[in-house]
Amino acid sequence: MALFGKFSKNKKDSLNKGLEKTKESVFKKLSRAVAGKSKVDDRFLDDLEEILISSDVGVETTLKIIERLEERVSKDKFFGLQELNAVLKEEIAALLAENEINTTSQNWEKKNGNPYVIMVVGVNGVGKTTTIGKLAHHFKNDGKKVYLGAADTFRAAAVEQLEIWAKRVDVPIIKQKTGSDPASVAFDTLNSAKANNADVVIIDTAGRLHNKINLMNELTKVKRVMQKIIPDAPHEILLILDGSTGQNAFEQAKQFTKATEVNALAVTKLDGTAKGGVVIGISYQFKIPVKYIGIGEQKEDLQLFNKDEFVDSLFN
Repeated sequence: MALFGKFSKNKKDSLNKGLEKTKESVFKKLSRAVAGKSKVDDRFLDDLEEILISSDVGVETTLKIIERLEERVSKDKFFGLQELNAVLKEEIAALLAENEINTTSQNWEKKNGNPYVIMVVGVNGVGKTTTIGKLAHHFKNDGKKVYLGAADTFRAAAVEQLEIWAKRVDVPIIKQKTGSDPASVAFDTLNSAKANNADVVIIDTAGRLHNKINLMNELTKVKRVMQKIIPDAPHEILLILDGSTGQNAFEQAKQFTKATEVNALAVTKLDGTAKGGVVIGISYQFKIPVKYIGIGEQKEDLQLFNKDEFVDSLFN
């Protein structure tokens, strides 16, 4: 059974609902921009640029989209909102494809007989603990044996929140007291997971950004210690970003990608914001694929990101 497949039949409806605020905002602006127009001209492209930037697509990504549209217009004039939507969908999907992960073939299987290790990073408040809990839920539902490691020892509440999720989804958690060495927690977690033949290990890490050098040193140490147990760990460094923060999410991505080798993104809280365009901008600007999106509070509201489904929902 494919991971996340148990609720795939409801995925489209959930995605449409989760992106409702962004869709409403974008379409209202697009409708005003095309009112009374019969063709795409420079004035319209200026308006579209403003719409995309105000939807937190980001300046760099917006300029690239406009550039692609200008090329299309020069070759093939198109008229009306329906045609515009089709072209926007094609061009944005093409941008996202440059950093796409083929999630349909991701099986999160063991590596060389060892558990698949995910190290989760991100600032406090972005939904890091909740995303870990939802991931653990889906992995367990897929028949995998999951271990959680509470390596965010800087904040007592982080350990407690992860414990609550571990009990809720009924998976083991390895923890130590507040203030313990995060690398020690990661070491114990991988040691226990390997000894107990686990399939997947998810390691939480500290969510503070006040000192980039300290953050970098801490994450590097955690990785180095994990590799004493599993030489190629972590297999995935997952950065969690709060989609509702818009441009602030760009800054967080910038800081964390400097601090560690992030190779996957999860964008959360898209259901509560009109800033869903941030998914497009961050993926393009940082050349890191978005792997998961959070579109609600329920355990089932974490979805594997599919560029075609996302863009189709956004502009449908």
